[in-house]
Amino acid sequence: MVRSTLGIRRALASLLALALLPAGCANLTPTQQRAATGTMAGAAGGAAIGAIAGNAGMGAAIGAGVGLLGGLLVDQHEKAKERAYQQGVQDGKKSSQ
Repeated sequence: MVRSTLGIRRALASLLALALLPAGCANLTPTQQRAATGTMAGAAGGAAIGAIAGNAGMGAAIGAGVGLLGGLLVDQHEKAKERAYQQGVQDGKKSSQ
């Protein structure tokens, strides 16, 4: 009984901490926001998978690294889309003149 209550308290504390983390992200650049979001999501997913496998800490660490890389890849993709859009706008302005 005591052990399950302690586990529930730890899980609730972890969820609360994860819920409050984005509040500190207001002044970040889009790149920093995507990297942080990827890291948090990866860590949460990795911890869940790691808990099933028996080592939540290792899962969270691996998930955070993979999430960070994923967030940076998404950032590069978004930047490429923005550059292509801006190039299209410039080409459209040139052709209309």
